[in-house]
Amino acid sequence: MNTEKKHKLEITKAKESKIDSVDFNNLSFGRAFTDHMFSCEFKDGKWQVGKITPYEPLTLDPSARVFHYGQAVFEGMKAFKDQDNQVWLFRPEDNFNRINKSAARLAMPEFPKDIFFEGLTELLKLDDAWIKNTKGSAMYIRPFVIATEPAISASPASEYKFMIIMSPAQAYYAGEVRVLIASEYSRATDGGVGFAKAAGNYAAQFYPTSLAHKEGYQQVIWTDSNSHEYLEEAGTMNIFFRINDTLITAPTSDRILDGITRKSVIQLAKDNNIDVEVRPIKVEELVNAAKDGSLKEIFGSGTAAVINPILGFKHKDFKHELPKQEAPYSAFFKEKLNAIQYNLADDPHQWRYKI
Repeated sequence: MNTEKKHKLEITKAKESKIDSVDFNNLSFGRAFTDHMFSCEFKDGKWQVGKITPYEPLTLDPSARVFHYGQAVFEGMKAFKDQDNQVWLFRPEDNFNRINKSAARLAMPEFPKDIFFEGLTELLKLDDAWIKNTKGSAMYIRPFVIATEPAISASPASEYKFMIIMSPAQAYYAGEVRVLIASEYSRATDGGVGFAKAAGNYAAQFYPTSLAHKEGYQQVIWTDSNSHEYLEEAGTMNIFFRINDTLITAPTSDRILDGITRKSVIQLAKDNNIDVEVRPIKVEELVNAAKDGSLKEIFGSGTAAVINPILGFKHKDFKHELPKQEAPYSAFFKEKLNAIQYNLADDPHQWRYKI
């Protein structure tokens, strides 16, 4: 392996690529990883020199605080390759700002912007061949930070590791999605970490979601923890409701993730003269709209699926199947977003970032 220094980075290239062992026509989401990874250590009160090395397992002390106190945050991003083989990121500065916001909430050190973008850019350049320009293909990017200090006293760590790993992805298809509206369990509470991409948020969802699976539902729409009256998020996605021709989504708070795809959908709705309301919405309002026929669509938004239509829902004893739409908003927004991401349309808000 050859090690070279580039600006603030040390780069050690893999001796050979494992790309030929990957079937790009049959990818399971988040299972295959590229040849290289980025890492940077926080020690002695400061971030050290960032490194790009061959992808390999980590060695951590069993007492590393991440295992015992859950100091771990992450992000989800994508890179896209256009027909000229140019690589683009979508709103990466939002991801950078959000991971630092998440880190601050968990008493973890924020990461420098210049090292983040340099590490990410060099990583994408090194593993460029893994990014395909076929329709629906993308590179899923996972930045994350974990507490690595070997100590089991209950306090914030003094040592951390920031990393970026990458996984090639095809067009995401979650199959038919029906949701159970939560009336007992909660995803987040006031004053908690619901707005952060903290690893523990997702672990806490697994059990109630598994109960929903047993009833034949693929995801849970979370409600407020105080009364379970207000609709908040769906699974790992933000959620939109179309009542008549108005799009409604809950406002962000310390319980709801400030989704980047969510923000983009809201802006695209405004750009295309679609009525959009960011306001609290009660379960009762949704059920009544379903009963009187004014509920047209429900869809989730997020990095992996971009837009995920929801076919039906259940709340307590009430079940409802959504009617099929000739021109669904979900398809409209997904097409608009994909066109910007793959450099097929104008980018008036400058969301694309060229590698």
